[in-house]
Amino acid sequence: MPQPPDPAPRPLDHLAELAGVAGYGDRPALVLRDRTLNHNQLRQRVGQLAMWLIDMLPGPGARVASWAAKGELTCLLPLAAARAGLVHVPINPLLKRAQAAHILSDSGAKLLIGTGSRLASMEPDDLPPGCAALGESEALRMADNFGVLGPSRIDPAELAAILYTSGSTGKPKGVMLSHANMWLGAVSVAHYLGLARDDVTLAVLPLSFDYGQNQLFSTWYAGGCVVPLDFLFPKDVAKACAKHRVTTLAAVPPLWVQLTELDWPEEARSPLRRLTNSGGALTVDLVKALRGLFPQADLFPMYGLTEAFRSTFLDPALVDSHPTSMGKAIPFAEILVIGDTGEVAADNEEGELVHCGPLVAQGYWQDAQRTAERFRPAPAASAYGGTAVWSGDRVRRAADGLLYFAGRRDAMIKSAGNRISPQEIEDAALATGLVAEAVALGVADVRLGQAVHLVVRAVKEPGGADEAARAELPRRLQRELPNFMQPQHIHWRAAMPLNPNGKIDRTALQDQLTQEFAP
Repeated sequence: MPQPPDPAPRPLDHLAELAGVAGYGDRPALVLRDRTLNHNQLRQRVGQLAMWLIDMLPGPGARVASWAAKGELTCLLPLAAARAGLVHVPINPLLKRAQAAHILSDSGAKLLIGTGSRLASMEPDDLPPGCAALGESEALRMADNFGVLGPSRIDPAELAAILYTSGSTGKPKGVMLSHANMWLGAVSVAHYLGLARDDVTLAVLPLSFDYGQNQLFSTWYAGGCVVPLDFLFPKDVAKACAKHRVTTLAAVPPLWVQLTELDWPEEARSPLRRLTNSGGALTVDLVKALRGLFPQADLFPMYGLTEAFRSTFLDPALVDSHPTSMGKAIPFAEILVIGDTGEVAADNEEGELVHCGPLVAQGYWQDAQRTAERFRPAPAASAYGGTAVWSGDRVRRAADGLLYFAGRRDAMIKSAGNRISPQEIEDAALATGLVAEAVALGVADVRLGQAVHLVVRAVKEPGGADEAARAELPRRLQRELPNFMQPQHIHWRAAMPLNPNGKIDRTALQDQLTQEFAP
């Protein structure tokens, strides 16, 4: 491993300057469908887009949203918006119009750039007042006519992006990330992964996630090349690895399961140098499968949360001997395990994972209450001090310093690498008028991590739901919720179990479904 990087960003060390930052010149940087941009061209194109954005938007800090598949726009807009002093709001292309409309309204976006089909799906009142919508092809053509905006002089502490992540209750909330947050995330990951200028990263993860965006930023920081891929089938990933001689592949556990079931040709396997995982823990069996299929590649299990980007990674040399460990803190992160007394927990004592240091985000966009709940003063034992992210996750630290996950406090459902709000599913079910009560739960699933189960009580009393309601509910949910939020199972009940306070007993329902469905 190289020596630890300097943790303090220099005046221009922020997100805007990741494009060609190290002067890698004519080395390939971004492989698009119709052409490849080298690092010089990447830097020039980011400058053009930035100059166009300044012409399009009212001033510093204005929010520009993107809602499109991977391509030139979605790969370059995060850097172009940063250079222009604007705030990028990426919208997951899998979301439906209702979720996109909420993000646009909540962020106060002034410009939405998206694919034609996504823009056409929107209702007239989905755009907030003063927000224009523009097709991505038109936006790129317009940018062709502009000069290049030079290096940014923006304070690295300024807001650069708002990434929307689901909470356990209510609508998704926007996590505010500064230039320094995202720059240091790129430096950190490039460092501990050992990325180099001859690396090729296959970007299969959504660019609306911090893990997905970092595929771009860390690779470009190291002078490497990114190949963005929206795939239909897992075999498409293996084909792309062979075609582009991919060295770095990042995925979430459900995708790794699918990839290990493929017959990988040697030309796809042999170039791989490293595999990275986040968005859920790898099982012991999956670790063995990956190590067997890709013995030459280093495997990096990682743990993170959008509010602090990334917290820990496990050294590949320890994966075989400690396959269930979360590892130790990444560069620029300080990870403390805080017991119920507020003090640092003893070895092997369970406590809350608290993340301190410069990777901590700036809070939730226009949500002081939820910010105060999660972003609180760092424990007295912190070397960094300031604000820390109190994760709500329960972990323990062994005597050798390795961390192990113990449990999660919130009610979030973690399915196929997505953090899903139960309330958002419940609200969609209730809005159909077909059910009187609804509870969404996650049940352990080998392929998904957790499968979404929806328990409902029909409006009709007595006798439960009629056949028409049973058939109509999944159709209505399909229209209103993205695919990754769709329940794998809908359970109709004549009555819900109640706790002593007369509320729906979610624990009892969880126990029932776990006994019936868990592997």
